[in-house]
Amino acid sequence: MLHPVSAPNGATAPAYSDRIGFAQLTRRAFEGGDLHPLREHLLARIAEGTAEAGEGLDLSLIAQLLGEKEAGLVIQTEVLAFHQLFRTPCAVAKPRMRVLALAADIDMGGNTPIEFLLEGSDIELLTLYVVKGIGLPETLPDHDVAIVVASDSAECREALAVIEQAAPRWPRPLLNRPELIGNLDRDKLYRLLADVPGLDIPVTANATRAQLTALSEGRIACAEITSELHFPMIVRPRGTHAGVGLAKVDDAAALKAYLAERQEQDFFVARFVNYASPDGLFRKIRLTMVDGKPYACHMAIADRWDIWYLNAYMAFSEEKRAEEAIFMREFDRAFAARHKNALDEMSRRIGLDYFIVDCAENQNGELLVFEADNTAVVHNMDPPAVFPYKPPQMRKIFAAFTAMLSRHAKASEGNPA
Repeated sequence: MLHPVSAPNGATAPAYSDRIGFAQLTRRAFEGGDLHPLREHLLARIAEGTAEAGEGLDLSLIAQLLGEKEAGLVIQTEVLAFHQLFRTPCAVAKPRMRVLALAADIDMGGNTPIEFLLEGSDIELLTLYVVKGIGLPETLPDHDVAIVVASDSAECREALAVIEQAAPRWPRPLLNRPELIGNLDRDKLYRLLADVPGLDIPVTANATRAQLTALSEGRIACAEITSELHFPMIVRPRGTHAGVGLAKVDDAAALKAYLAERQEQDFFVARFVNYASPDGLFRKIRLTMVDGKPYACHMAIADRWDIWYLNAYMAFSEEKRAEEAIFMREFDRAFAARHKNALDEMSRRIGLDYFIVDCAENQNGELLVFEADNTAVVHNMDPPAVFPYKPPQMRKIFAAFTAMLSRHAKASEGNPA
């Protein structure tokens, strides 16, 4: 059954094209598999004129996984110009539910990697790319529940606007509403969460290169950018993630040196928070929020403040992994219980059905929030021999996610479109 939805510039009756997809290809790359033979096979299919649209999208992802981001995005844009709907087959021949993910034409990190959350389940995933100049089709493919997977990035804003326009008439439950995703941008998130009791989130302000240059030369003071700002401060190019361009600058001279190495024109700045534990180590936590409930995703432990999981080298420290295992095992009655009120209020204000939070505890014991987004990778790729405590925890998150989808789908059964 196809569902009508009013949208400008729409095509009719879309048909899906199968693809290998994000989860399988990323897993192959993560485990050290050689993607080059598959790339050559797909290139040959394209040269012969026999390639399907889904194969073209797989080729785009392979190029990105091999470090050829620009080439991959060119391929993706070319494919999406003539085909926008793709299927990632599920683990069973007859799915019990069909989920429609609404994505944007952006790099592989710009949409929620929902395939990992559904991997091995009996839920079929259709991904509809909302493309500039094409928009939504006049009729939507049959689905039980839809979820917006586009991010708060500038490249996704047109897609989010198109979805938001159609949202009031959406024929099935629509999760992660587009108007809420925009609140995850760093400066907006601060304004949303600034006065939550028990939660510490530094003022994050936009600063232009001209402003930071003036600050580095002593022509303006930190307070002229935002009243809370002072040295040392954190600076990063606007729109970047995963630590790209992130730096702590201790004084004006360090800021001047930083700017000399960067080409960007817009940045985010915030006060530096020393969140080291009494033992001198930093502990950065990733939470997955599903249906308003927090789940431990990982805890990275390192002697540096700018942690993400890979640079904490957790795989090489039995002691760190033992602490992470305890953190996960005791999460509900320890970390989640300590910060229950802050987590509940944060979830209520953000309002999304599914999102990820990178956080820590500050030296006053408050929940220190670094960022929240809907596109961080939550996966089960870590080797069980090294991380035996992780598969059960990841399965718990995946089960919560699929249960949330089922709850919304069931709630709409009595009110069919």
